[in-house]
Amino acid sequence: MKNKNDSALLEKLNLKIPAIAVRFCLEKPDCEHYQGDKVAFCMYMKYAQDTGKHFYIEAADDACYGKLALGMEDLQPVTASGEAGKDFGVFKTQMPNRLLYKDLPMLPKGTIRYVEYAPAISCDFDPDLLFFLTDIEEADIVMRATSYISGDFWESVSTPVMSCTWMYAYPMISKKVNHITTGLYHGLKRRKAYPAGLRMISVPFNKFPEFFRSLEEMDWTLISFREDEESKAELARRMQHWQDMAKAINSHVDLH
Repeated sequence: MKNKNDSALLEKLNLKIPAIAVRFCLEKPDCEHYQGDKVAFCMYMKYAQDTGKHFYIEAADDACYGKLALGMEDLQPVTASGEAGKDFGVFKTQMPNRLLYKDLPMLPKGTIRYVEYAPAISCDFDPDLLFFLTDIEEADIVMRATSYISGDFWESVSTPVMSCTWMYAYPMISKKVNHITTGLYHGLKRRKAYPAGLRMISVPFNKFPEFFRSLEEMDWTLISFREDEESKAELARRMQHWQDMAKAINSHVDLH
């Protein structure tokens, strides 16, 4: 991150898999073009996580339909027909898959020609998206940081196919954090991208100020989950205060 304090907070998270900064560009980024075998769009995120490289891809590098979600290519008739969803067994007939394309969030056509990736800790640009792949303990901190100040609801929006749409286009369009679980999505699972049960979390640009301020201010381990005696005593004091407040207004508290 260009903000050194933000980078320090990401480093402090000490994630098992590094967070990746993503930028959607009309102009060619000032970094190397991906060099390697052509793969599906979702696999470039894994490449960024595994290698720690700063690179970009373009539509021709995508062997699947992430480029469709980003408005880099028109929807082609065979894909739009829903035949693949039926043949893969994801949907009973073509129609559910066909109608899915009518409502999928897609970024404005022609506005993105390149997708830039870099480790979030060290990236030298302002990202459009921060992408996290976490276990549950890490996700607890990351997700709480997205709502600690605003109180935003945690929403998970997705479909069995086109997970790329929900993790890259949807957060940009909705300006909402989205999160899904690995092992539930056809393309990611078929390509054995990740073990099942991890949380994929996309944080859009507009949430960065709250996200990093929350990481700085909030307790990463909540007082209810601490085992030291000082924390236990402080929690007991706070809980007794609830009872005192309720008693003062002739009410009661059932929280324990």
